[in-house]
Amino acid sequence: MTQKIRSYVFFSAVALLTGGVAGWLIRDSFESFEQINKPVFTPPAIVFPIIWSILYLLMGIGAARVAQNQSPQRENALTLFAAQLVINFFWPILFFRLNAYTLGAIWIVLLFILAAAMTWTFAQIDRIAGWLQLPYLLWLIFAGILNVAILVLN
Repeated sequence: MTQKIRSYVFFSAVALLTGGVAGWLIRDSFESFEQINKPVFTPPAIVFPIIWSILYLLMGIGAARVAQNQSPQRENALTLFAAQLVINFFWPILFFRLNAYTLGAIWIVLLFILAAAMTWTFAQIDRIAGWLQLPYLLWLIFAGILNVAILVLN
């Protein structure tokens, strides 16, 4: 396997495993999620793991593209990738597992800021890597709106 392919596999696996472990930790929380008041625009529960898997894969591909670049900003970009993944990991635990909707709303704003900084930095290094993060930013906006709506309704 070439170094380039290893990079894609590594970064995609890191992102997917981060989401997978968080998903495993909240696996029993969807029953209580179904019982709370939700806005009409709440997607069915099955949508969440599908969307997040796609987003994690796009994150990993973007990070791999950045890692293969010799830009002096590469280390900073990959640090932002790691930092936002850590914050990303804890959001579903706060929201779904602990039902901490207020803290979840604050946390997702922090996550959005880090993801936006990562996206901007990725784009400075590799335009495609930056564009690959756009669905993630859009989903975080939607998730933030959903989080606040659930907070208000409950």
